[in-house]
Amino acid sequence: MQTSTLTSKCQVTIPVHVRRMLGLKPGDQVAFVVEDGQVRVVRGENRIEAAFGVIKAESSASIEDMERAIRERAVQ
Repeated sequence: MQTSTLTSKCQVTIPVHVRRMLGLKPGDQVAFVVEDGQVRVVRGENRIEAAFGVIKAESSASIEDMERAIRERAVQ
């Protein structure tokens, strides 16, 4: 079991073994999941992952449709 000490600012250092297992780097976010009186530390979503799926398209366009729209805009 990996342990860490709570600082006077109520912060803890995630042990290097755990950081490596989760693939954490400086600036990454972590989430704390509390279940049945226990806490799990999990890798947080990065901004791209968090935004993925936020916008729902009402319809889709083919590559040809997109290329046609680009050509039409370039002419204007």
